[in-house]
Amino acid sequence: MDKFDELLNRKKLAIADGAMATELEARGCDINDELWSAKILAENPALIEQVHYDYFEAGADIGISASYQATVPGFIKKGFTREESEKLIMDSVKLLINARNRYMEKHPEKDLPLAAGAVGPYGAYLADGSEYRGDYVSTDRNEIEKFHRERMILLKKAGADILACETLPCLWEAEIILKIAEEIDMPCWFSFSCRDGLRISDGTSIKECAGLLNNRKLVKAVGANCTHPQYISDIIKNIRAVSDKPVIVYPNKGEEYDAVNKIWLGARDGKDFRQWAEQWYNDGASIIGGCCRTAPSDIAKIEEFRKTIK
Repeated sequence: MDKFDELLNRKKLAIADGAMATELEARGCDINDELWSAKILAENPALIEQVHYDYFEAGADIGISASYQATVPGFIKKGFTREESEKLIMDSVKLLINARNRYMEKHPEKDLPLAAGAVGPYGAYLADGSEYRGDYVSTDRNEIEKFHRERMILLKKAGADILACETLPCLWEAEIILKIAEEIDMPCWFSFSCRDGLRISDGTSIKECAGLLNNRKLVKAVGANCTHPQYISDIIKNIRAVSDKPVIVYPNKGEEYDAVNKIWLGARDGKDFRQWAEQWYNDGASIIGGCCRTAPSDIAKIEEFRKTIK
């Protein structure tokens, strides 16, 4: 039994952390850049570590590294050397582990949180919003496989407990990532960006995705992130209809994102994350967290709900 399985055996509900970029912006960082939050790995790594720590204090059992948009070609494009780029990717996990160590020093009675290495889609590297469309199918798939393998190996080497393969807009990219995970023998979860409660971003059925991943040993959970909260209940139900894997959900706050201008639009609905967490837990989710626009206060709301579970 690996660390992820042990966590789910101990907890009726496991809690993942929330947005990194939102917190960095709230603390004064300018991340309107192709590297997004990965830019801060070079500029202010101590702040990234502090955000991780604050999420653990809020109740998170799983921290996700700031490597979603951290890639070797992305850093090189910005002027870093290959050696510097590789180090920054590994640093994303080391900062997370540092935060975990600080948390455990203060709370030795607590369970050790997991360190998940974020593996964003190829569309995140393109920085054109295509991780919400999945319309980069003309790109050479061998190139995409090389792109993912390089980072996944670095995240494992840096000490990640599991890979968070997230915001995936198309099933074929998930299959490429799974192939690499099996080659390097690394547990992972797969979380898709979804256009509604039935389909992921490129239109593929979430049931098809969950069904394909169901019998793969290293796949520890299947779910959705970077998706509107109103779709999550249906997503959970559709996954559970075809899969016995744990379901992981960490949606956005409920606003709409303009990927071209990199701004958030639209009002939030009336529910807070305590109410959402109760609904999604009752629908069958095993791991709940937050994505864009969420903060430690939202993760604390999930923890608030968890304390009521008997």
